[in-house]
Amino acid sequence: MSTAAPEKLMTVEEFLALPDDDGVERMLICGRLWEKPMTRRNRWHSSTEARIAQLLANWVDAQPQPRGEVYSGEAGFLLRRNPDSTVVIDVAYVSAETASRQTEETTLIDGIPVLAVEILSPSDKQNEIAAKVDDYLSVGVPLVWVVDPHFQTVLVHRPDHRPELFYGDDQLIGDPHLPGFHVKAADIFAR
Repeated sequence: MSTAAPEKLMTVEEFLALPDDDGVERMLICGRLWEKPMTRRNRWHSSTEARIAQLLANWVDAQPQPRGEVYSGEAGFLLRRNPDSTVVIDVAYVSAETASRQTEETTLIDGIPVLAVEILSPSDKQNEIAAKVDDYLSVGVPLVWVVDPHFQTVLVHRPDHRPELFYGDDQLIGDPHLPGFHVKAADIFAR
């Protein structure tokens, strides 16, 4: 009977110590390193990311103090320890509490976002997106949007719910996690 040695899981410290490689995109999901060639963002990805960040920032500005924060441009997050998971998120909203815990020395935002938005690029692979969504949900992210600029759809994932597809005039409603936030799916893709 043969027994394989247990797989050694990587820590966030080991992940952050990896040498920079401009041609490689990396994630650490449950202690396992995922690497792929750097995704080339196209203008639809970029404009969709900017639009979502704008819509969320407008909503945040209308909220009472203390306010959460919106991050975009592939913000790095430390989602969990043991096994460690670090991801970059296209657009994220974090609560005021999570935002207040970050320091000037923070490399990765330590904590889970209230909303994680993944915007699909032509080079994205289904298994990679599914792994990120699964990891977000397993750590307690209450809202995950997978946004497809090509088909102009938003697939909304919530823990313990079936995914919901939104397009056209369908209203994305953030309650109770983003109180009062609502937007037509089509407005995300308005040019």
